[in-house]
Order: sequence, then C-alpha cells, then structure tokens
Amino acid sequence: MFSERKTVQQIEESAELAPKFDENGLIPAVTTDHTTGGVLMLGYMNREALQKTIETGEAHYWSRSRQKLWRKGEVSGLRQFVKQLLIDDDQDAVWLRVEITGGASCHVGYRSCFYRAVPCGESGKVALEFIESEKVFDAEKIYRGHPNPTKV
Repeated sequence: MFSERKTVQQIEESAELAPKFDENGLIPAVTTDHTTGGVLMLGYMNREALQKTIETGEAHYWSRSRQKLWRKGEVSGLRQFVKQLLIDDDQDAVWLRVEITGGASCHVGYRSCFYRAVPCGESGKVALEFIESEKVFDAEKIYRGHPNPTKV
C-alpha cells in the first residue's frame, strides 16, 4: 500500500503514498470535525493503523500508553468515520476530517480533546481556562471496567 521513500520529487510532487514514520514507527494524526472544522484530537498511527484507516474508512490509531492498535470508539461507541484523509507535503503527518458518532471524541467526556485554553501574555504559573463547560458523556460510566485510556 505504501511506496518506498526515494526522492524529494517523489514525496512532494508524485501521487505515491510514501508516509514517513518516526523512529518509533509513528506518524501524527490531527483529527477534526468535517462539518465544523473544530479540532477533536491529536493521535498517532503506526503503519497498520494508517492502512486500516484507509481500508475501512474508520479511524484507527496506535495507543502509545497501551502499546496497541485501537479503532476509535471500540469501547465508547464514539466512532470516527473518515470523510477525508490528507497527508502533508513531506508525508510525515496526516489530517483526518471525520464524522463522529455520539457527539464527542475525548475519552474524558468532552467533545474535543482540546477543551482547555492556555492564557498567553502572562508570566509565572498559569491556570488553564476551560473552553468547554459540559461533558457530552459520563466517561466513568463508559469506561468502567476498562483500563484507563491514558497513563499519567
């Protein structure tokens, strides 16, 4: 499915898909809502996750904390159906424009994983500002009995 990376011309100007995975075998994947354009999450894909995403039209990621492949929504039901998948100019990052079921993408319960803002122009310790005030679902109820989706 993926071409071997050979030349800059091939990577930047051809129709060949030749993604560049990092030293851990991963490529960052920015995921946005295809309707609103709002950023939902940043995930990572390994070769298998990217291939499964392309083949199935559903977002698959590599969990760095659990060290395993996962299809978004396999536990929560908050599935991501890919409407468009784009790759950047040097093919080392992907952008998924998705339709989400259940109205959320964040395992904490908010619509987006980007639910807090960092105030700028301040010195010293800063306090994050919540830009989403309500959760879309109860994360404790959904994930009860499942391993914590992230590790601290």
